[in-house]
Amino acid sequence: MIKLLPTEYKEYLEFTKIYYGETSLDNADYFDLEPLHSIQELNDDIKINEYVPGFIAFASNGGGEIYAFNPAGEIFLLPLIGMANDTAIKVADSWQHFLNHVVST
Repeated sequence: MIKLLPTEYKEYLEFTKIYYGETSLDNADYFDLEPLHSIQELNDDIKINEYVPGFIAFASNGGGEIYAFNPAGEIFLLPLIGMANDTAIKVADSWQHFLNHVVST
């Protein structure tokens, strides 16, 4: 699963070691990134492939929602309770788009 994550996201974690912060994006304020070694376990625990196949969860907002990449590398916010394709809210076109809106870490 880790190899399916966008390269720029993996490089960000490897080089910055910054795992939390806030953005100026609508519907995406606080984020807490999952370390790469925990992503598979997180996705297995929340059964993401059962509810939204193809998505990969990589962070949470601390309020019962997760951030996930879709197969195209776009970022969505999904509720942990009621997770489904029709509850996904797109917050960024890419990891770089998301990163450009980080206002504090």
